[in-house]
Amino acid sequence: MNRPIILLPFIFVYRMVSFVFKPLVMFIKYISLGFFFFNITLITILINSITLLTRLVGTGFLWLSYFVYITTIKFPLIIIKYALKGGLYLSYFVYRFLKWVVMGCFFPFVIVYDVISNLLSKFKEVMEKKRIARLDKKKDLLEERAYQKENARQLKEKAELIKKKKREKADKKRAKLLEQKKKRKEVYRNENVVIEKEKLGDRIDKFLRKIIALPQNLKKKITARYQNSIFVKNARNKRDMARQALLIEFEGEDAERSDVKLLYEYVAKNSEGKVVKGYFEAFSKVEVHSFLLGEGFEVYSIRTNRWITLLHGRSSVNKTKIKTKDLLFFLTQLSTYIKSGIPLVESLKILTRQFANKSYQRIFRSMIYDLTMGDSFSEALIKQGVAFPKLLINMVKAAEMTGQLVETLDDMAEYYSETEKTRKQMITAMIYPTVVLVLSIAVITFIIMFVIPRFVGIYENMDAAEIPKFTLIIMGASDFLEKNIIWMVIGVVVLILIIRYLYNNVKLIRTFFQWFFMHLPGFGDILIFNEVTIFTKTFSSLLSHNVFITDSMDVLNRITNNEIYKMLILDTISNLARGERLSLAFQGHWAFPLPAYEMLVTGEKTGQLAEMMEKVSTYYQELHRNAVTRLKSLIEPALIVFLTFVVGIIVLAIIVPMFGAFNSIQQ
Repeated sequence: MNRPIILLPFIFVYRMVSFVFKPLVMFIKYISLGFFFFNITLITILINSITLLTRLVGTGFLWLSYFVYITTIKFPLIIIKYALKGGLYLSYFVYRFLKWVVMGCFFPFVIVYDVISNLLSKFKEVMEKKRIARLDKKKDLLEERAYQKENARQLKEKAELIKKKKREKADKKRAKLLEQKKKRKEVYRNENVVIEKEKLGDRIDKFLRKIIALPQNLKKKITARYQNSIFVKNARNKRDMARQALLIEFEGEDAERSDVKLLYEYVAKNSEGKVVKGYFEAFSKVEVHSFLLGEGFEVYSIRTNRWITLLHGRSSVNKTKIKTKDLLFFLTQLSTYIKSGIPLVESLKILTRQFANKSYQRIFRSMIYDLTMGDSFSEALIKQGVAFPKLLINMVKAAEMTGQLVETLDDMAEYYSETEKTRKQMITAMIYPTVVLVLSIAVITFIIMFVIPRFVGIYENMDAAEIPKFTLIIMGASDFLEKNIIWMVIGVVVLILIIRYLYNNVKLIRTFFQWFFMHLPGFGDILIFNEVTIFTKTFSSLLSHNVFITDSMDVLNRITNNEIYKMLILDTISNLARGERLSLAFQGHWAFPLPAYEMLVTGEKTGQLAEMMEKVSTYYQELHRNAVTRLKSLIEPALIVFLTFVVGIIVLAIIVPMFGAFNSIQQ
C-alpha cells in the first residue's frame, strides 16, 4: 500500500514508540492474562474441591445415618419381630404338646393301672402261699413254746393284777383331790360362745394364703441355710476380724455440716453381734456416727457418694407404705410404751428392734433422728412420705396441741382395726365366688377346646341339615377358640392393663367406673354402705379430737379414693366458706342415704355431730356386713346354676345329633 509522504514521519515516530513500549505492554498484557487465568484456575479448583468434599461429607452422613438406622432401629425391630414370632411358635408348640400330653395320659393310665393291678394280685397270691408255708413250719415251734408262754402269761397276769390294784388306789386318791379342788374353785361357763364349723370359703382362703406365702417362706429357708453354711460363716468371720472401729474427726472434714440432708451408707455391728449395712440421712458424718453409737452399734465405715444417693435415696423410702396390720401393731405398742412412762424416742427405738423389715427400720430411725433434731412427732411422720396415712398424721397433729397423744393412738388403732376387719370381710366374701367363677370358666374352656373336637370327626360325614343349629354354633365356637386362644388371652390381658391404667390416671374414667359400680343392683349398696361407714367414722374421729370441721373436710378430701364423695366433700367446703349449713351438700344426694342425712342434720342442730357420726358408722357397718353376706349367699348358687346350665347345653349339643343319627339308621 502506498502511503502519503506527509504521514511517513508520523509512521516512523509511531514505530519507534511502539518498538520501545510494545514489549512492556505485551509483558503487562500477558502477565495480567496469566494472573487472571491463574485465579480462574485456582477458584475452579477450590470450587471443585469444596463440591467434592461436600459430596463426600453428605454421602458419609447418609451412610452413617443409614448405619445408625440399621443398628439402632431396624436390626432391633427385626430381632424383636423374630423373637415374638419364635415366642408365638414356641408357645403354640408347648400348648399343642401339653394338649396331647393331657389327652394322651388318660388311656395309657388305664392300661398301666390294669397291668399293675394284675401284677399286684398275682404277687399277693404268691406271697400268701409263702406265708402259709412259713406258718406251717412255725406251727411245730409254736406248739413247743406254748407251755413256756402259758407260764409266762400267768406270771404276767399276776403282776398286772398287782399293778392294777395299785393304780386303782392312786386313781381314787386323785379323784378325791380333784373333787376337793372343784369344791374350792368356781366353774365359769360362757353360754354366748358359739362354735362354728369352718366353711369351704375359709379353707380356700387359707389355702390361697399359704400358696401366696410359699415363695417368701422358701426364700427365708434358703437364705437361712445359706447364711448358716460353713463356708459363709468362715468368710463372715474372716471379714469381721479384718474390720476395725471407725475413727471420726469431730473438728475436721467429717464434722462439716451440709445445707441439705445427705444419704450415708454405714456398716456396723448391732447389739446382737451381727454385722449389718444400712442407709441413714443426716447433715454430716459426725451426726450419723453419734446416732449409731447411741443405738448401740459398733461403727466400721460411713460413706456417701452420688451412686448411693441415686440408688437408695429418699424416693425408695417415700414409696414404702406401712401395712395396716403392722400399723396396728405400731400404734398399739407405741401407746402401751408411752403409758408405761417410756419416752417417745425410746419407744421408737424399741419398735425398731421389734420389726424385721429393713424399710420399716429405716423409717423409724429417720423418725428418731428427726425427733432428736427438735422436730415434733407429726413433722417426723410427714417427712416419711407415704409411710403413714394422712388421717393419722392430722390426728397426731391435733393431739399434740391438746396433749392427748395416747388417747389418739388408741383411737386410731381401733379405727384401723375396724377398717381392716371390713376390708378382710369383703375380700373373704369374694374369694369363694371368684374361685368358683374361675373354675367354671376353666371347665367350660376345657370342654370346648378338648372334648368337643373329638366329636367333630363323627359329625363331618353327616348332612349339615341333620345337625341342630346350636350344635353347629358350639362347634364353631370350639374351632374358633382352639385357633385363637392365645390371641384372646393376650387381648384380655392387654385390655385389663389399659383399663387399669386409665382408671388410675384419668379422673373422668375413674369417676365413671365408680358411678357405674355404685348403681349396680346389690353390689352398689355394698359400695355405698362401705363409703358411708368410712366417711362417718373418719369424720367422727376427727371431730372427737378437736379438729375443726373445715380441716376435717380437707383431710377427708385427701384420704378418700372415691371421686363421688370427693365432689360431695368439695361442695361441703364451698358451702362452709359461704356460711351455709354442713348438711346442705348431702341433701337428696343418691350416694348418701336418707337416714345418714337425717342423723347428720340432727347432730348439726344439737351440737353432737361426732356422736351422731359414730352411730351412723356403727349402723352402716352392720348393714354392710349383712349386705356382703347376702350377696355371697346369692352369688354361690347362681354360679353353680350357671355352670350346670352351660355344661348341660354343651352336652345336649353333643348328644342330640347322635340320637338323630341313631333314629335315622333304625328307620
